[in-house]
Amino acid sequence: MTHQLLAEGALLLAEPGSYLSHYTAARLWGGIVPDHADVHVTYPRMRAQCYGISAHRPKTRQHVVRWKGLPLTSPIQTFLDMSHLLGLVDLVVLGDSLVRRKRFTPDHLVALAEKHSGPHSRLARRAARLVRTGVDSAMETKLRLLIVLAGLPEPEVDHRVHDGDGKLLRRYDLSYLAHQLIIEYDGRQHAESQEQWHHDIERDEELDDGGIRRLVMVSKDIHRTPARTLGRITRAMARQGMEVPPLKDEWRRHFPRRP
Repeated sequence: MTHQLLAEGALLLAEPGSYLSHYTAARLWGGIVPDHADVHVTYPRMRAQCYGISAHRPKTRQHVVRWKGLPLTSPIQTFLDMSHLLGLVDLVVLGDSLVRRKRFTPDHLVALAEKHSGPHSRLARRAARLVRTGVDSAMETKLRLLIVLAGLPEPEVDHRVHDGDGKLLRRYDLSYLAHQLIIEYDGRQHAESQEQWHHDIERDEELDDGGIRRLVMVSKDIHRTPARTLGRITRAMARQGMEVPPLKDEWRRHFPRRP
């Protein structure tokens, strides 16, 4: 059953003035959030929990709109509300994905987040300032944040190279073009040999294409071996003549090593 059908069913049980919010609103707007089975509904008055429905009570004035006939929080209101439920990385993932769906611009998000005074407003403001345009996937967001939260220079996102006729020749996920360093995420999940695939990726890092050094990361590099990944990145930065600052420890809180 689709999110929309589940949401419609939940609203049939709700009192007038209720609306969809939080995880449910985020998904309906096309945002990326961690899995959560319940339908999230905000009620004018708090009510007992019902199986399959997470009930919320508005703590601040809410911006509610209609989408395909359904009342739900606006995209930016949804982002601000989700600061109560998500950590920094997942909140930026949500923001990047909503920007990609053209629900708002980073500048508009920052402007409204700066005015937000509700619970977790500091987290919402910080996450809003980290949202970028042109991000293709949640893993690209996570890779960028691993770099930034370690205190390294932020890479350019979604650099595009066109020919003289305007035809797109290539796109770089993350780049430091002044130093000819490219960092990309490879999301393939079913290579014939995972071990050989990972070996080939690291081998290719030693091959320069017109002087450009290319690093390719996969899921395990972010979720299982983030410290090793930062080592690869800082070594590549140094080889390309970049000034590499001492690493900060904040990344460890957001990217704990998984077994």
